[in-house]
Amino acid sequence: MTRLLFAGALAMLISLFGTKALINWLTTHRIGQPIRDDGPEGHHLKAGTPTMGGLAIVAGATVGYVVSDLVGAIYTRTGIFVMLAIIGGGAVGLVDDWIKVVAARNLGLNKRAKMLGLLVVGVGFAFLVTQYTNVPTTLSFTRFDNPGWDLGRIGWMVWALLLITATTNAVNLTDGLDGLAAGAGAFGFAAFTVIGFWQFRHADFYDNPHALDLAVVAAAMVGGIIGFLWWNAAPAQIFMGDTGSLAIGSGLAALALTTSTHLLLPIIGGLFVMETVSVILQIVVFRRFDGKRLLRMAPIHHHFELSGWPETTVIVRLWIMSGLCTGVGLGLFYADAINLGITA
Repeated sequence: MTRLLFAGALAMLISLFGTKALINWLTTHRIGQPIRDDGPEGHHLKAGTPTMGGLAIVAGATVGYVVSDLVGAIYTRTGIFVMLAIIGGGAVGLVDDWIKVVAARNLGLNKRAKMLGLLVVGVGFAFLVTQYTNVPTTLSFTRFDNPGWDLGRIGWMVWALLLITATTNAVNLTDGLDGLAAGAGAFGFAAFTVIGFWQFRHADFYDNPHALDLAVVAAAMVGGIIGFLWWNAAPAQIFMGDTGSLAIGSGLAALALTTSTHLLLPIIGGLFVMETVSVILQIVVFRRFDGKRLLRMAPIHHHFELSGWPETTVIVRLWIMSGLCTGVGLGLFYADAINLGITA
């Protein structure tokens, strides 16, 4: 427990002061976020806001995780690989963000290049985990043997790649309002902090010897996001950019894979799922019904804005929904624990 608190607190402090320093540096060098031309009209006022704030999240979480070993714990391969997935996702996003600001346009890496970068991260993570750890290769809901369908090494690697790709893109789509994706990401990592610590406390039931280290990674990400969110809350002084959204997505997927809660992730991250489905439905309706639109604009948070909701109202209400989804996910996890005979 001490290491969890230490990692989270240190990550938060580094992110809090690091984000402020990053804002000052980016402002001095006039490095800001271009805004999409077809976005809500009010968003054009945000043009030039410093971006790439995800650097502070990743840096804070990395230092929090690494330094937390000083309080007496031991690093594990699984925890290190999850941290590397977070850093890798952030690196892909950083390249994308840098191209945007240098070219002064809202498009960075093209779709193929970004997918290739995420492919490298996903394949690298899946290979390292299956080669050097004992993470079960079963399809899992709340634990490794529920439902426990063995995918085999190659099948698990393919599934891991799909989950990482889907989650990173879902978080990226959600990152359209000040603090929205960051707040939802904090809820998700908080859930995995609880899950990891619970699995550590009841190792005989979950067969996850590295659970505590995974909980530390999750706690460090919570701290890193909270420190950043201080400056990212509406009206944002800095955006996380793809650096932050791809790091958060990679981290959530990697933690779900290594805690054997793959199928629980869509529930915990219900807001990310809703945002993604809204985009898919918008495209399907537009193509099938001669240009008609299901929503005024996708993702759905823009639809709410154009329906007359103030931006802060949209953010807070979607945060509430994200928190409820996280609560449901943890409730299902705990209900399964009760079925196993675990009560404390």
